[in-house]
Amino acid sequence: MRERYGDDTLTHPEFDPDLWMEVKNQVYGLSNTTADNLRSTRSVSTVGSSQSISSSQFKEFVALQQHTAQLTEKYDNLKAEYAQLKASHTQQRAE
Repeated sequence: MRERYGDDTLTHPEFDPDLWMEVKNQVYGLSNTTADNLRSTRSVSTVGSSQSISSSQFKEFVALQQHTAQLTEKYDNLKAEYAQLKASHTQQRAE
């Protein structure tokens, strides 16, 4: 936001959908095609209310955050289970 709008945060918009899409694409590794499709969908939707665009994009962002948290938890559980199995296997080999 600072790069785009300067250091005075009072002049920053509450939400910048284009900047949000850029960051989202970087974080989630979306392909350019997917990003372009999402941008074009948003552009077509701007005929209506820009508030609904922000709201729907925010809901999608929250859903992606929740999904990421679930995947992280599953990964952590599998990692712990693997460590237990590895320790058990090492112990069995020592006996």
